[in-house]
Amino acid sequence: MVEGSDFLGIFNRLSEEERLVMQTVRDFVREQYLPVIREYHARGEFPMQFVPQLGELGLFGITVPEEYGGAGLSYFIYGLAMQELERGDSGLRSFASVQNSLVMYPIYRYGSEEQKKKWLPLLAGGEKIGCFGLTEPDHGSDPGAMETRAQKTDAGWLLNGAKMWITNGSIADVAVVWAKTDAGINGFLVEKGTAGFTANKIKGKFSLRASDTGELVFEDCEIPEENRLPLAKGLRAPLSCLNEARYGIAWGAIGAAMACYEEARDYALSRVQFGRPIAGFQLVQEKLVEMLTEITKGLLLNFQVGKLKDMGTAKHYHISMVKRNNVHQALQIARSARSILAANGITDEYQTIRHMLNLESVYTYEGTHDIHTLIIGESITGLSAFR
Repeated sequence: MVEGSDFLGIFNRLSEEERLVMQTVRDFVREQYLPVIREYHARGEFPMQFVPQLGELGLFGITVPEEYGGAGLSYFIYGLAMQELERGDSGLRSFASVQNSLVMYPIYRYGSEEQKKKWLPLLAGGEKIGCFGLTEPDHGSDPGAMETRAQKTDAGWLLNGAKMWITNGSIADVAVVWAKTDAGINGFLVEKGTAGFTANKIKGKFSLRASDTGELVFEDCEIPEENRLPLAKGLRAPLSCLNEARYGIAWGAIGAAMACYEEARDYALSRVQFGRPIAGFQLVQEKLVEMLTEITKGLLLNFQVGKLKDMGTAKHYHISMVKRNNVHQALQIARSARSILAANGITDEYQTIRHMLNLESVYTYEGTHDIHTLIIGESITGLSAFR
């Protein structure tokens, strides 16, 4: 009988360092996070007490050089860490993804040396929390149509507009905000407490309940020139950040799929109906086989794209393929696992329903399934379907 989710022994290819990181994060999630996630999910809150520990484990700024407080590790290791965090909950991985890919990455790539030295060590240690403001109430898949504007003044910049569906939005100490200027789209570091800046928590969510989601509002918000990201020019800058985040999501989705598959398999082996475990029935076995096959395919995609990332040859359409495929399959796996759990599967005694609800959001954010389809389609045909 094959245990776990690694049917082909893919993880046997890991180096000692890669295996250590994966196991360390897996142990943290199993021993500390899973025992409390039901409570925080029910309350609709992110468990803030884990932020310093995540920083101590080196899970913020994984690929950022050590001179700026990061771990200086590979993108492949970053992927493994995101996989294991989402075994716990998409909200946990989302927090780390935003801190790594959407806050520290743009500061490292597009920021000044002063900005890097000021913010990156604090963010890496979990002393400061960041968020990423691109999506707006009326502009999601088409960020180039954003309405948030920054007007140049003698003292710096005057920011007006709103951002919506912002992970870590109401708890962040600094927001990386994208706005139109007379010279094009620029990025700005908006600090908590800045006059004219308010962050409101979005409530009533059925998905990503254990994740903070906010709305950012800017009303004549004065931003000093030193808080502008000097190298971020045009829409390509925020899109490059999204590409970083989508890569981590592709790994995280497989972690959620693993958690659902393993829970469904264990349940099927212990649940007795008609005098035998339901795992012995053909229809249940078919579901388990399909689930494990898709997990295996997703892992192989992640391994290949992870290696391409570290070689510097991964393209945006490669990232779109793994994000699109892995999230879609993870959602189908969660639904199939829920069906095996039957009525028990709708309670929070089991984690599958929580993953299933979370994946409905992951399916949509950082580029919807349909948008990624068109990105890949354009790479295949050379013809854009966006216009």
